[in-house]
Amino acid sequence: MSEERTLFIELFQPFAQYRNPFTFYYAQTYPLPPKSTVIGMLQNATGKYYDEDFWNLKVSVHGGFESVFWNYQNLIKGDISLAIYRGKIMLWNQGLPLYSGGLNSQRTPVYQQELFNGHLYIFIRGDTELIELIKSSLEKPKKVLYLGRSEDVVFTKNVIDINAYDVERSVKTVKKNIWLSYPTYIKLRDKDSGEQFPIKNEKFPVYSIPVRVEFWNNGNRIKNKAELSKETERRVDFETVVHTGLDYVIYLSKDIEIEIFKLNLNGKNLIFKIPVDFGWL
Repeated sequence: MSEERTLFIELFQPFAQYRNPFTFYYAQTYPLPPKSTVIGMLQNATGKYYDEDFWNLKVSVHGGFESVFWNYQNLIKGDISLAIYRGKIMLWNQGLPLYSGGLNSQRTPVYQQELFNGHLYIFIRGDTELIELIKSSLEKPKKVLYLGRSEDVVFTKNVIDINAYDVERSVKTVKKNIWLSYPTYIKLRDKDSGEQFPIKNEKFPVYSIPVRVEFWNNGNRIKNKAELSKETERRVDFETVVHTGLDYVIYLSKDIEIEIFKLNLNGKNLIFKIPVDFGWL
């Protein structure tokens, strides 16, 4: 294993819907992309689908969206397949053609919560070779990049190697509070040590976000898209996190260490604070 490096990515996303699987009567979105969604974008950008090494990356997501709105959609139920109908190859679902002049397959009206105009800042930390691959793939993408649904495209504004760029980085012990400039996710418990995040003001939104997703066939982890089938099992690991607000102050019950990154981008000074044991997913 080579030395670790840290990559900073600034993205703009016009629309997004990071589906919360624990909502049923309507499709709620997470306020920021979960780790699994970020990793999915990176695997797609590099062409390394289902590569396990990506799950070893540490991710810290910051930023937010300008507004939230509700979208009323008719979603198709069931599995879509190809079938020959009246001598033509057509999309088929639930015993009926997907599109036809008469009866067609069932749709379900659903309210979807969606996000508008996202300004996202993502830190990625991991093995040097993998970080270099991600950096080159994002700087010169070979395909349209998206974060979440395939229609939720993203535009890369900056891709910066923290180790090479003129970034002021420091580690500091804070005693009473952390003042965060941008919304972010913070873990409520460090899995390695079992330590709880010492937050004092316990009025905050909490989410269970996916941090790892694997696909299995008959006890074997799949390695490419061709192995996907109706029998494929999807295994998901979740992490309980606090979602902080804009210019949010976290009051602490004891001291913790935080990493501070100060960047100057296009004449704009950006400051990010990441709790060492709780801010990296």
